[in-house]
Amino acid sequence: MHEMSLAEGIRQIVEEAGRERGFRKVRTVVLEIGQLAAVEPDSLRFCFDLVMRGSVAEGAALQIDRLSGRGWCPQCAETVPIAALYDACPRCGGYRVEATGGTGMRVKELEIE
Repeated sequence: MHEMSLAEGIRQIVEEAGRERGFRKVRTVVLEIGQLAAVEPDSLRFCFDLVMRGSVAEGAALQIDRLSGRGWCPQCAETVPIAALYDACPRCGGYRVEATGGTGMRVKELEIE
């Protein structure tokens, strides 16, 4: 389950931000996760709660903002919406679509006390 290592990475980011900015408590962690990022939100929520124990984000809410997938279709010469990697282009049906958005995950915001 790679969501556990993702949660550990989030903890490192949160704790580093706490050291740099001097806050002691995080109320909410806001993540952006792309639809194509291969992250299971429910698994990440479970791991997040476990990993944050004993940290400045213990008991913090996890808000996940989903970003839709996008890809570049060279046949259409357009950016198109895609729901999964290697999907066909919804306009021309071609399979040469390269993912250009919705593939990542980042800590977008921390709500602190």
